[in-house]
Amino acid sequence: MMNATPIPAVHPKRNEHGATVSIRAPSSASGEATWFARTAVAVFTPGSSVPSALNDVAVAPWVDGRPQSELAWASVSGQCGGIVGLPALKLRAGKKAASGVIVPEADGRVWLVGPTNGFGGVTHTFPKGTLEGALSHQANAIKECFEETGLRVAIDAFALDVERSTSVVRYFLAHRTGGSPADMGWESQAVLLAPLSALDALLNRPEDQAIIAFLRERAGRV
Repeated sequence: MMNATPIPAVHPKRNEHGATVSIRAPSSASGEATWFARTAVAVFTPGSSVPSALNDVAVAPWVDGRPQSELAWASVSGQCGGIVGLPALKLRAGKKAASGVIVPEADGRVWLVGPTNGFGGVTHTFPKGTLEGALSHQANAIKECFEETGLRVAIDAFALDVERSTSVVRYFLAHRTGGSPADMGWESQAVLLAPLSALDALLNRPEDQAIIAFLRERAGRV
């Protein structure tokens, strides 16, 4: 008897059209021991268990004060008004402007996303997205981070600009202020907390090498 074809998992969040999203090869959440081990890769999946806090910052869904419209996202808290001397974003023909965040933890690890079904051939990367409407780079980056990781962040500084296949992304350094990785949106099937030593194996896009180099240089200065 032939084995029945396994039914793909269904993401608990629907896409922007209200349709269900099937996950062909669901990721597996890691055990509790990885949550607090600074050399371990912690993997969270939609609706998975999470610690009550990490590095003295609570882990809980962002409910109070979460923007519900583009107008509200434009003035979202967590934007940094003290960044001066930002270089102009250099866009080549055919490239879109985008923004994202690099979110280190106090234990030296950094947050990554695993796109649902490896969208775009990406295994893991940093949260980011094309600029939407009239949102600033910072507001857009905070919004994209929440949608892809479930995390609430506040921006600290400009990091670097990276040209990717279809966009030029302005990345900011940010710190986690709340949210929960189990609350990730439909575009992600996993959210990871990974040590810098694991990034070469986890990140398969050459564009992310510049961010790895940035993080390792920063770690050497801290």
